[in-house]
Amino acid sequence: MKISRRASMAMLATLAAATLIGCGKKEEPAPPAAAAPAAAAPAAAEPLKVAFVYIGPVGDAGWTFAHDNGRKAVEAKYGDKVKTTFVENVPESAADAERVIRQLATDGNKLIFGTTFGYMEAMLKVAKEFPDVKFEHATGFKTADNMTQYDVRTYEGAYLAGVVAGKMSKTGKLGVVASVPIPEVIRNIDSFTLGARSVNPKATTRVVWVNKWFDPGKEREAATTLIGQGVDVLMQNTDSAAVVQTAQEKGVYAFGWDSDMTSFGAKAHLGASIIDWGIYYNQRVGEVLDGTWKSQSSWLGLKEKAIDLGALNPDLPADVKTLVETRKAGIIDGSAPIWKGPIKDNSGKEVVARDAVADDGFLHGVKFYVEGVDGKVPG
Repeated sequence: MKISRRASMAMLATLAAATLIGCGKKEEPAPPAAAAPAAAAPAAAEPLKVAFVYIGPVGDAGWTFAHDNGRKAVEAKYGDKVKTTFVENVPESAADAERVIRQLATDGNKLIFGTTFGYMEAMLKVAKEFPDVKFEHATGFKTADNMTQYDVRTYEGAYLAGVVAGKMSKTGKLGVVASVPIPEVIRNIDSFTLGARSVNPKATTRVVWVNKWFDPGKEREAATTLIGQGVDVLMQNTDSAAVVQTAQEKGVYAFGWDSDMTSFGAKAHLGASIIDWGIYYNQRVGEVLDGTWKSQSSWLGLKEKAIDLGALNPDLPADVKTLVETRKAGIIDGSAPIWKGPIKDNSGKEVVARDAVADDGFLHGVKFYVEGVDGKVPG
């Protein structure tokens, strides 16, 4: 049978279509792979919470002001690695100090500095309740596994002030406005007198105790009393600038204590025994951050740059300034220790033998006036 060309073409087309159907269907493109979830950013470390407990106001211009400068130094050095806080005007009474310190520990502070002698027992008690918190107590003598003791050799600054006082006094009568009769303060009075008598053996020191660390009114009264007794150079172991202000008003000399007090009486201000607490605070905060903190006792001085007789009056004679630097160098390198015998108390009894040098144990227990200090240590 003859098949027409047209029919033949139609049959081929039908066969081709069937062939395509039989061979399968066209594959759809695979869907794109789902993107892997982004890795979660590591959680930022919580800042170390550090607290400071102050006996006075941060604006006292002296002791507490110096400690708060140390706190600010910690913030400047460690930035967002730390979060600091402070409570000022906390009395030394056990109930008040204990309440504040316990609350700071409860609030999550892991390092707490108590900045006055009277907090010692309260801190020791709270430290037992919070073994994971580290406590630092200034000027005391008791420690625990999580409580350390620290201090600055303020007597070194007092001695250098005495050297200047002995040179600058016209009457040879010096005075000290003193706070609380504990070894720390008595040691400073004695060292001031030792410094003065090293350049003027006839110099004497009179003391008026105010029995408070910070009381501008009482400090002013004490300074006025001493000036009325013929004193023409004053040192203080109290926390306000009232002594320097009174000296300026009365036309005598004085020294700033713990901080530069020039602005309160530039003419009267011979210099200041200045403490840099930031040196110690930065060290201890760093040790908590890197896990190396341990309980210890520290007593830093001129050698560690924790204290200095600075802010010297520009009108001081050049030879006095040179003498201060010479004595300072001798204390630092050990060639001219302050408490080297023979030293007598003011009853005439030898307390440090000739050529002997008092050790730290002796110095921590000083409860007597040296020769040249008038009166008796209060009971």
